[in-house]
Amino acid sequence: MAISNDIDVAYIGALNHDHYALSKLFLESGKHVLCEKPFCLNAKQVESLVKIAKNQNLFLMEALWSRFAPFYVNLEEQLESGIIGRPQFVEVNFGLPIENVERLRKRDMGGGALMDIGIYTVHFAQLVFKEDPIKITAVGELNDDGVDCVETVILEYSEGRRAVLNNHAKVKLWNKATVVGDYGKRITFEDPFNMPDTMIHADGRVEKFEFHPSKIPYNFMNSAGLVYEALETVRCIKEGLKESPIMSHSRSLLLIKILDTVRKQLGVHYDVDDQDF
Repeated sequence: MAISNDIDVAYIGALNHDHYALSKLFLESGKHVLCEKPFCLNAKQVESLVKIAKNQNLFLMEALWSRFAPFYVNLEEQLESGIIGRPQFVEVNFGLPIENVERLRKRDMGGGALMDIGIYTVHFAQLVFKEDPIKITAVGELNDDGVDCVETVILEYSEGRRAVLNNHAKVKLWNKATVVGDYGKRITFEDPFNMPDTMIHADGRVEKFEFHPSKIPYNFMNSAGLVYEALETVRCIKEGLKESPIMSHSRSLLLIKILDTVRKQLGVHYDVDDQDF
């Protein structure tokens, strides 16, 4: 596939530990790449892919589907309008009973709740605050293979603003996300917040969104939302862009650096952390 002349762009949807090698293969074979989240297992790998893509003059983007969800686009617009004032506090919970799923429980597969579902909670905080956190604090629980199954992450930003993020692979939580601005005004994404179909606006109004219907059932809730990252990839390539302004290389790099810090505090270590790329 990598050497085929019939392929312009590859979507890498493999397991976490294969993201780097497969993305590198397709980039070095002259193909644009859309790589599933997490982009790679650590910042060193992401930096390497970005360098390869630039040298090859190719498009490269992390496929973090939430970023392109209609309600996420709307949230950014509302925050920029100042409708809730300046964002002060973010709370996100994401929990699913998936601790025994092989890709999550095994260290050599790049497992862990943080890399599987926690990335969505961190991404939401970054979407809101759009700056480097000045302090990161993480506490959690590891399984017998040395990867996290539960954690609480606190991201502290300038002027006392913060995000509290709970990730849980043992039980289902009320998986919603809330951003609170000045004077207690808030916007909430109801469960599932990572591809939401229900938004509660600052004035209390509840808005619903309907995803693309299909005669064939989807495997996961709201998975029709995967179309938006694909559309963004096509748009960027047609316009000659090498990265998306919505999910830029710099945003992906900051995201993975935060995940690296959280993993280090939790005591989760991958073999690739000892390698250079």
